[in-house]
Amino acid sequence: MKKILPIALFNLIALGAAAQHEHHNMQRDTVPAKKAMDTTMQMDHSSPSIMSHAFSRNLSMNRNGSGTAWLPDNAPMYGYMFHTKKWMYMLHGNLFLRYNNQDIARSGSRGGYKFDAPNWVMGMGQTAVGKKGLFRWSAMISFDRPIMGGNGYPLLFQSGETWKGQPLVDRQHPHDMFAELSVGYSHAINKDLDVFGYFGYPGEPALGGTAFMHRPSSLYNPDAPLGHHWQDATHITFGVATFGVRYKNFKLEGSSFTGREPDEDRYNFDKMRFDSWAVRLSYNPTKELSLQVSQGFVKSPEPLHPDEDVKRTTASVIHAKRFSNGAMLNSAAVWGYNRVDKNHQEHSFLAESAFSWKKNAIYGKYEFVEKSTEELVLDEHKYGHDGKFPVSAVTLGVNRKIFNIGKTDFSIGTQATLYFPEKPLQGIYGKNPWAYQVFIRVSPGLMR
Repeated sequence: MKKILPIALFNLIALGAAAQHEHHNMQRDTVPAKKAMDTTMQMDHSSPSIMSHAFSRNLSMNRNGSGTAWLPDNAPMYGYMFHTKKWMYMLHGNLFLRYNNQDIARSGSRGGYKFDAPNWVMGMGQTAVGKKGLFRWSAMISFDRPIMGGNGYPLLFQSGETWKGQPLVDRQHPHDMFAELSVGYSHAINKDLDVFGYFGYPGEPALGGTAFMHRPSSLYNPDAPLGHHWQDATHITFGVATFGVRYKNFKLEGSSFTGREPDEDRYNFDKMRFDSWAVRLSYNPTKELSLQVSQGFVKSPEPLHPDEDVKRTTASVIHAKRFSNGAMLNSAAVWGYNRVDKNHQEHSFLAESAFSWKKNAIYGKYEFVEKSTEELVLDEHKYGHDGKFPVSAVTLGVNRKIFNIGKTDFSIGTQATLYFPEKPLQGIYGKNPWAYQVFIRVSPGLMR
């Protein structure tokens, strides 16, 4: 960790400083095209200084989410942009240097604390192919595993995946070092109609909305959602192929992918299986809204329960509001539902918002999730084999940018979470355990 953190910091700062000079040069080219970028349907992609959406030459790049998912056109973008005569490149990421304490009052027996550094870096490039084609690639890496260890970081009521053959509970698993390596191609039939294909190893299927790591409403929060494995856990899938069609502001797509979740070796490439499927319908009715609903069949996601398949349904609304003074309000509502059989059906929901102005941001999140006896590794004799326990949590946080180097922002932040477990769980977790964390955030600046 002592060696990796300075390297990660150096890379972010160096890329930001290098991008600053390139950014100023680009501004002279892009300012005349601003109106065309806002209308999105009038872009001239013969110019290398204008970047479109990754899967459409006729949509704004601000609509880029994770995988092939959409964000609103008004969503902010944070990153560094470079261009050559033929290619456009963008780099973005997030790094939190933090102290995290779950259950600060020690009201239960499952809390923990840790100094750690959740992080990810993603790069992408795209180039025009003829007059109507667009080719793109993306690569995302994370140093979670070498920094945090194999069992990740403490997070009360979190569950999913394993370490040393045992289920992880009250901890968020580290992400794989190679979180995405993908390519895609889209072809514009006309300005209203695109067809596209996407392949990732790993990648993200068309199941769920934009993953939490890429939603503007959750960028300030270091923690994964408690409903992560109900809503967007397939954002790292070792083997995914997606095909879709866009008509105006509607998009229909389908994926074949590997259902098994990543294994404990966070440095390797898991076996491609292509044994699962998903379909997703997306609609952006205005520049401020992005909606999706998706359904998927996930084959044997958990290695400890290989005979259990999951039918997953999700729906989400993402909202992005910009104000004349430069302030922004970004929000999301996400629902995810897992069904194994009639005795194992569980819902999850979150609502989150982040309001930013000048150098400041305040954010909050409400979460609800139904966790089973199995998910929380509870005594079946005491809690029942098919027990289901609703859990709610409320998080509030603040973030303040303190300085920048080049195009890289350095911020300080803090947040607190209050959990509301059901009465049967209070003997283990306490009545209302509190979690608290303080952090330094390093991230690319806002692209204007």
